Amino acid sequence: MLNKTESGLGQDPPVNGSLDKLLSELAHYRSQTERLQRVNELHDRLAGIVDLSTMIEAYSVWLAQYVPHKLIGYNNTSRQRMMVFCSGHGPERKQAVSLAQRLLKEIRLEVSGGRREEGFYVYSWQFESVENCGLLLLLRKRERIPDNEIGLVNDSLSILAEPLRRALEYEELFEQARKDSLTGLANRRVYRERIDSLIEGARRHGRPLTLALLDLDHFKAVNDTMGHQVGDKVLQKVAKILAAEIRSSDLLVRMGGDEFLLVLTDTDKDEGMHLVNRLCNAVAALNVRAGEKTLGVSVGLVQWRPGLTRAKWLEEADDLLYRAKSAGRSRAIAQ
Repeated sequence: MLNKTESGLGQDPPVNGSLDKLLSELAHYRSQTERLQRVNELHDRLAGIVDLSTMIEAYSVWLAQYVPHKLIGYNNTSRQRMMVFCSGHGPERKQAVSLAQRLLKEIRLEVSGGRREEGFYVYSWQFESVENCGLLLLLRKRERIPDNEIGLVNDSLSILAEPLRRALEYEELFEQARKDSLTGLANRRVYRERIDSLIEGARRHGRPLTLALLDLDHFKAVNDTMGHQVGDKVLQKVAKILAAEIRSSDLLVRMGGDEFLLVLTDTDKDEGMHLVNRLCNAVAALNVRAGEKTLGVSVGLVQWRPGLTRAKWLEEADDLLYRAKSAGRSRAIAQ
């Protein structure tokens, strides 16, 4: 017969050990539940967002609650899309953005564990699920990110990857819908989207705004004698030299066929004439000949004035373009 000691009946149960284990399991369960809640919150924040800039901002705002940081940056080299969102201000913001843009261009930047760069701790992650070319960058100012916060970022990236792919594809489709497929210039849709705000800005701030309507001379002869494939290449060359002569703030549109439209911001009629004369010379310098005819461009140019509607403005430019054609082509006439 076993005594109490041999049977274990006389031993006190290991209450403390069992309690510690139970508390540890509860803490682990609570931690996993909190992490799941955070991930679900990120899902909700990203749902419905289709543009890259808003997505990176939403991700940064969500992450800041759990992993304080100064800047989030993203770069996709395949699609040539870079986006930076910085919560700082003033000189510190300029420094952080400049640093991020430089680092994001370093394609072979490996996953970093918090190296110091210009006073910031730098962390980076490669997105293997997004064409093997996505790079996420995080800048933190005061101290390194602890392992548990790094773990949350790692978890969040698996959530972020799919919405990022969706945003990139949407933006690509959006750009294609607003771009002329042959020349790569903006199309009529972009003109309709932007022209009213350009006019309103000129009216409100009293700044000059000038519209130029351009039509190629003897382009039909080029198509008829050398074929449409050559004609398409000519249009591409013309678009390229026109785009090279203007500023990024100007709006250059292929309206269709061999007709282009140019809206020159902060530019009066005289300044506009100086530019379009350069354009006329640049097109003539291509020296595209169709028999005895040489490719050129005629231009009608009108400076906007108060009370001039968008339709009337375009009509006046078209009338001047017709006069330029009638006067011998390859010239600009302004009003």
